[in-house]
Amino acid sequence: MIELENVAYSYGGGELLSDISVKLAPGSFHFLTGPSGAGKTTLLKLCYGALLPTAGHVRLFEADVRGLNRDDVALIRRRIGVVHQDVQFLDHLPVADNIALPLTVSGRHAEAGGSDLNELMGWVGLQDRAAALPPELSGGERQRAALARAVIMSPEVVLADEPTGNVDWDMSQRLLTLLVELNRMGKTVLIATHDLSLIRAAKAQVQARVLRIANRRVQLAGADL
Repeated sequence: MIELENVAYSYGGGELLSDISVKLAPGSFHFLTGPSGAGKTTLLKLCYGALLPTAGHVRLFEADVRGLNRDDVALIRRRIGVVHQDVQFLDHLPVADNIALPLTVSGRHAEAGGSDLNELMGWVGLQDRAAALPPELSGGERQRAALARAVIMSPEVVLADEPTGNVDWDMSQRLLTLLVELNRMGKTVLIATHDLSLIRAAKAQVQARVLRIANRRVQLAGADL
């Protein structure tokens, strides 16, 4: 589904990532870890076409990103849901409208109907907060809203960048459970995190692989959790 082959990425005159080869198979669950500044966010951006590699090949659903035009990338992005580290919402719109924004932008809001949105908001535990504005949400509510927005287009892949970075442990567990549920629905999941406790907590819930960025390269950090 997503494949990086001998990928390198340079920024500001220096090489941030080098000789990266990673394949995310359908239905797989991966964690990506490493110290701050190691390039976790950059690697995620390469995985959904927001950045182009300076060397090597990135293939999204068997299409090399270098051969894609803007419309092609937009269509592929509908198949990949992204939970960004710095969650951004339109503060003047209610939470429900923010979550539905990808549908609105793609012109699919009418065909999806309100029932799917209500069901999704119930799944992330935000049904009672549908009319709230983003500044009124807690950190955990913002993260759950971000996850709902990322999956409202029914993507095949979900990429989450430090989704538990600004929430307490109980909320981290709740978010992890939601991501595991997505994986059990057949979604491919990749979570970038520096929280090794979260990775250890996943052991009882999901079979996962751990990738670690070190010295500009990705290493397999052990067998299945």
